[in-house]
Amino acid sequence: MRENGFRAEEIDTTKPHPARIYDYLLGGKDNYEVDRQAGEQLIAAAPEARIGVRANRAFLRRAVRHVVGTGVRQILDIGTGLPTSPNVHETALEVAPDIRVAYVDNDPIVHTHAGALLSAAGKTGIVLADLRDPRAILDDPDVHAVIDFDEPVGLLLVAVIHFLTDADKPEEIIATLCDALAPGSHLILSHATGDFADRSGAAAVYSKATASMNLRTRTEIERFFDGFELIDPGVAQVPFWRPDTPPPPRSEEIGFYGGVARKLT
Repeated sequence: MRENGFRAEEIDTTKPHPARIYDYLLGGKDNYEVDRQAGEQLIAAAPEARIGVRANRAFLRRAVRHVVGTGVRQILDIGTGLPTSPNVHETALEVAPDIRVAYVDNDPIVHTHAGALLSAAGKTGIVLADLRDPRAILDDPDVHAVIDFDEPVGLLLVAVIHFLTDADKPEEIIATLCDALAPGSHLILSHATGDFADRSGAAAVYSKATASMNLRTRTEIERFFDGFELIDPGVAQVPFWRPDTPPPPRSEEIGFYGGVARKLT
C-alpha cells in the first residue's frame, strides 16, 4: 500500500478530523473520542448539523445518479471521507455496471479503511493526496489507472471546499482540476454556509480540528462553478436539489448548498 509520503506515525488521533466528525454525525463507527466530542459540540452550536450532513449525503447520491445517467462512466471523488454505504461507486453502479471511481483523501486513516473496503469493489481505487495540491492528484499514476482524462469525468468536491481558507486559493484549485477535464464532464460540489443562521459557533469547533471550517455565501459558492453550465435548479440548499423524497424536517435551516454543472468546452 503506497503511503504517498505519509508515515504511520504522522497519523494524528489527538485532534478531531473533519472526515471522522462527519462519520460520527452520519452514525458511523470509524471515529475517535475527540471526533465524537467535536461532533457533539457541533450539534450544540448547530442543532440541524446531523440532519444537514445526512441531507448532504442524500444530495451526493442524487447528483451521482444524475451524472452517470448522462453517460459519464468515471468519477473522481476528492475529499471522499470515510466510506459510508451506499458509497459513490455503489450508487453509480445502480445506474451503470461499467463505472470507474477514484477516491482521494488526505487522511491516512481514511486511506486505510477505504483501501480495505474497496479491495473487492471492482474498478475503483483510493489515493492518499491533498486537495491543496491539485496537480499532484491529476498526475498521480493511481488516479490515471482508473481515470482517463480524455473522456468525461464526474468530479466530486462534496463538503470539502469549505475546509480551504481563502489563502488556499480554492478558486484556483478548482480551476486547475476542471481545466484537466474533457467536455461533457460534470462538477458536483457542496459547501457549508452561514446564510440561514449564525453558524460562527459551529465553525469555531473546527478551530481545534485538523482543518478549519470556512463558511461562504451562495454568491461565493456559485463562483466555484465558473466555466461550467449549472443545471437546474442551480446552487440550492441540498434538500431542495432535485429531491426524490419529501425533504426532512427543518430543511430550511440546513446550512449546505449544492449544485451540479456541466463542462461544455
